[in-house]
Amino acid sequence: MLKINKINVSYGKLQVLWDVSFEVNKGDITAIIGPNGAGKTTILRTIAGLLKPLSGSITFMNEKIDGIPPNKIVKRGISLVMEGRKLFPKMTVLENLEMGAYTKWDERFDMLEKIFQIFPILKERKNQLAGTLSGGEQQMLAIARALMSRPKLLMLDEPSLGLAPKLVLQIFDLVKEINDNGVTILLVEQNVKHALELASKAYVLENGRIVLEGKGDELLENEYVKKAYLGI
Repeated sequence: MLKINKINVSYGKLQVLWDVSFEVNKGDITAIIGPNGAGKTTILRTIAGLLKPLSGSITFMNEKIDGIPPNKIVKRGISLVMEGRKLFPKMTVLENLEMGAYTKWDERFDMLEKIFQIFPILKERKNQLAGTLSGGEQQMLAIARALMSRPKLLMLDEPSLGLAPKLVLQIFDLVKEINDNGVTILLVEQNVKHALELASKAYVLENGRIVLEGKGDELLENEYVKKAYLGI
């Protein structure tokens, strides 16, 4: 579904990604793990069109998408849930969800019905201001808003960040449910154990380079991963 081929990305004169290549297969959950500052968020921002690679290519559904504007990438079927959620705090839950449907405006009522089935708490809170929700509810709203555009590929940047352990499990259960409903997922996550348990395929990114790849369960048993990321 998605193929990243030797992309190099920089912020001004500071290069962040070096010849990064990986693939995401349709129907899979693919995880990218690695330490802070490794370039994980930069990968997602580049795929979403918020950054342009210096070189290399990005293809989605066999069409080249690097260099096209973010709104057109959303229309192609890719949605990004950014780290920190980036909600509109002074708008209601319903208004936030409607903002996510701007490329599929005619289908918004059908999507709202589906969203409220997956996230019943958001139906209860639909007239509440987004800024007054709990952390877990805000994360659910951010994911739900991204789903309003009916993405084929949903990209999640640190969805468990800042959440209590019980809520972390709830968010990962929701990610699995969304995937079971036919949405392919690219997951960037520092909670390495949960990410690898969920992922069909995973990549380890360090200092802007892919240093390891494999099936999620294989990387869970990898000695380097256990020592560097799982504290074993």
